[in-house]
Amino acid sequence: MPSDASRDPVRAWADSGIPHLTGRPDGPPLIPPGTAAVRARELADWIHLAADGAVRVDGAALLGERAAHTGHRRSGVISPGGSGRLLPAADGWVAVSCARPDDPALLGALAQRTVGDDPWPALEDWVGGHSRAEFDERARLLGVAGGGVAAAGDVPAAAQGALLPRGTPRSVEGMLVVDFSALWAGPLCAHLLGLAGARVVKVETPQRLDGARRGNADFYRLLHGGHESVVLDPAVPAERAALHRLVEAADIVIEASRPRALRGFGLDSAEFVAGGTTWVSITAAGRGSDRIGFGDDVAASAGLVAEDVAGPMFVGDAIADPLSGLTAAALAMCETGSAGALWDVSMRATVAATLDDEPAPTARRDGHRWITHSDYDSGPIELARPTLRLPTSDAPPPGRDTSAVLAGLGMSR
Repeated sequence: MPSDASRDPVRAWADSGIPHLTGRPDGPPLIPPGTAAVRARELADWIHLAADGAVRVDGAALLGERAAHTGHRRSGVISPGGSGRLLPAADGWVAVSCARPDDPALLGALAQRTVGDDPWPALEDWVGGHSRAEFDERARLLGVAGGGVAAAGDVPAAAQGALLPRGTPRSVEGMLVVDFSALWAGPLCAHLLGLAGARVVKVETPQRLDGARRGNADFYRLLHGGHESVVLDPAVPAERAALHRLVEAADIVIEASRPRALRGFGLDSAEFVAGGTTWVSITAAGRGSDRIGFGDDVAASAGLVAEDVAGPMFVGDAIADPLSGLTAAALAMCETGSAGALWDVSMRATVAATLDDEPAPTARRDGHRWITHSDYDSGPIELARPTLRLPTSDAPPPGRDTSAVLAGLGMSR
């Protein structure tokens, strides 16, 4: 586990690999502001303690590990994955993602133009003549993933509602985790709970499989290896009933969409929490918000950006996802007695709560490596590359375990 010295924010960032994913493509790596890498290590320590040592991960390294699989690099105002942009507004900057097939049309509607497959010129022109608040309102109405980048004075408000584990850590060994989430934050939470000994059942619908299945295969296997896969259609009465029965049997439920999505399946979190279930809800900006967001635009809108004389840049690769996934797993491993719990994990608040006013040091080249310095360390600190964790088992194809899981509940498909 990390040593006390690694609680130095600069060293934690240096170990995370995030500086190599932050900065201009032709410029040096940049040390991000704030303490997100330290927070990630603290959360991993909580999980390690709750799992009685069974989960041994460096939380800081988890922040950059997807890029170790994909080869993503720093791209300045373009997110490392290529789907996000930072655009200048009339009173600051906005962060926008264009990751879904329908997003170009949505961004065209926001800009009030026909854009074809490339919405960026029209969107940049529209954003430049409007405020961040105007962008936020239209993005919310249209379901666009994005938001105005929080200025320094806005960060405390953005951090409201941030959660940290509290009380006594608990083991989740042998518990049933039903995972409705997709992409990165929720699956990372489920992965960590699985490493701690929980049984994880991933649930998808025929209409919407996890989009991460189309991404890097090894990274998907890393997060889903050893889990079970169930595909059920809530439009079919018998399968809708099976969904309810499965959630009723769960000790922990993970969702990473707005609450109305599962309510549309006939699943009301309040009902199950009242019965003792731990319900982990991961959203862009909290269950009371209609905000849509992905890890890159959410982190930037929270205020986590690196800056140079030309303006802000993205920090890391969708960093709000792994930080929120770690947070969600630690919260799920909090002792609640016989009572249930609803953990409302706002990705935006989770990131904003790690920001402070401390200036970040610069990096310089030393031979073939990049180094920086810290007030807490007398020697140079090398900036590590993103760390690769390899999968240890296969991830199931969609629906492989549906019949077996339903049979275990006394049901047939």
